[in-house]
Amino acid sequence: QVQLVESGGGLVQAGGSLRLSCAASGGTLRASSMGWFRQAPGKEREFVAVISWSGDRTAYSDSVKGRFTISRDNAKNTVYLQMNSLKLEDTAVYYCAAHRRLFDYSTDSTDFASWGQGTQVTVSS
Repeated sequence: QVQLVESGGGLVQAGGSLRLSCAASGGTLRASSMGWFRQAPGKEREFVAVISWSGDRTAYSDSVKGRFTISRDNAKNTVYLQMNSLKLEDTAVYYCAAHRRLFDYSTDSTDFASWGQGTQVTVSS
């Protein structure tokens, strides 16, 4: 089973930017849609962005649309989340995950498996 490791989180001021990475090992992501999700303290995990296996389709939650960009480099087996114009409410642990079915695409977190351990993003005022 593919293992995912997120990195790139940290402390940033509101209005700043961060780029998260999700690197895979033990398998290829070439046939899997990949998603980013986040969970803030006391809240349920929520969808952030998804990218299809080929990279030709993406979707974003309304709360990050226009500020975040998901991308992937299948040659490097890595998925990215570029986060710009960060807001206090973006503070959360960010997780990447692979869709449990090959060549499938959705935004429902229950369709995703192989979750990483998460990376903390903290936005300060």
